[in-house]
Amino acid sequence: MASTYSDLGIELMATGENAGTWGTKTNANLNLIEQLTGGYVSVSIAGGVGTQALDIDNGALTGEAQNRVIEFTGSISGNRTITVPVNTENLYFIKNNTSGSYTVQLKAASGSGATVTWATSNKGWKVVYFDGVATNTGVYEIEIDTVATPGGSDTQVQFNNSGAFGGDANLVWNSSTGLNIGSQKELRLQDTTGGEYVGLKSAGTATSYTMTLPAAVGSASQALVTTDGSGTLGFTSTSTFGISTGKAIAMAIVFG
Repeated sequence: MASTYSDLGIELMATGENAGTWGTKTNANLNLIEQLTGGYVSVSIAGGVGTQALDIDNGALTGEAQNRVIEFTGSISGNRTITVPVNTENLYFIKNNTSGSYTVQLKAASGSGATVTWATSNKGWKVVYFDGVATNTGVYEIEIDTVATPGGSDTQVQFNNSGAFGGDANLVWNSSTGLNIGSQKELRLQDTTGGEYVGLKSAGTATSYTMTLPAAVGSASQALVTTDGSGTLGFTSTSTFGISTGKAIAMAIVFG
């Protein structure tokens, strides 16, 4: 009976065969096991839209998918799909170190199993597991706690930018003054539907000042006015500046 091979290419020798070569073949298997558990390979996936296969070579150390750590390199000019043979069950550490703002998808060579995709701006590491399910092998990302590289520059507030951290020069945190929104951008307060909002923004050209809100809500027929000429706001009865209750109600109706 001739040797067979595991799904990861390890030779499974039959009883009574390979007389005199067991040592060589066993050492080859051990080398392959070592590579499967800790080997590294750099794979260029350069090119435009298309699919590229990672190989598993029976009884050899040449298969790209027979390494624990894989680094994708090269300049990509379109979305790339990288496949591993069906029935592969293994854990991989894979880095997308390509250049070019396109996605990289990892999947089994056939079937409709789960896939893992690097977003256009994601040039980082992923820990992925191929489940080895026959004819429909799935790929799953294992979430781990990592310190991701911040986006933007120092003090810029971080936000989700296509799956990676992003920053913007117009959204900056100052430890002394607080949140700064630049270039006359708005703070938008959405309504319950998310379709309408109330926006607040600075004048196009302004002298710096701060508005300080009252400590408590006012009473009926009171207006919000500055109380000290320095931006401190307070509630004051409209009668103190010649506005009747009726006029105040009318103004409220007109101006909201």
